[in-house]
Amino acid sequence: MKVLFLTITFLYSCLLVSAQENDFYNRLSDAAIELTGSKVKYDPAYFSIPYPNGDVPADKGVCTDVIIRAYRKVNIDLQKKVHEDMKANFSKYPSQKKWGLKKTDTNIDHRRVYNLETFFTRNGTTKPITTKPEDYQPGDIVSWTLNNGLAHIGIVVDRKSKDGKRNLIVHNIGGGQVMEDCLFAWKIVGHYRYK
Repeated sequence: MKVLFLTITFLYSCLLVSAQENDFYNRLSDAAIELTGSKVKYDPAYFSIPYPNGDVPADKGVCTDVIIRAYRKVNIDLQKKVHEDMKANFSKYPSQKKWGLKKTDTNIDHRRVYNLETFFTRNGTTKPITTKPEDYQPGDIVSWTLNNGLAHIGIVVDRKSKDGKRNLIVHNIGGGQVMEDCLFAWKIVGHYRYK
């Protein structure tokens, strides 16, 4: 009888944790969708911003700012998280090799796709890259290599494409913070979940 009680208790706690995780990712999805209501001009300029909880001007941004802002709405400061991980593990990040940098920069490090990919790989869950729409769930982070070779990143949300087959993506590729059916528009190179 005691074993049965412990088994039921364990299963209940697993279901509770799973429900809490789903709630977090649903809130992240909602936060990303909420961002689409703000008018934002695509602007990749370097800005000096406060640390922690710094942000570029609210009417400006790039694809990474969508990720940063959505996570801020669920009380996670990726500027701080990325900075702390980079500071402790600088050689693991592409800043040294790709841009020849010698130290971290709280103004821009979290605004680079390659750094976010490294951070999510190191601190989150790396999910399989597939061609199955159902493998991409609300709250997942997806990164791509665009046709011109540039890196891009967005958030999967709980809204569906017109044909009902794919979850939509909130991203900023030049037209502001928008929600679009673009999951398979470019080559997917990263698929993550981070809480």
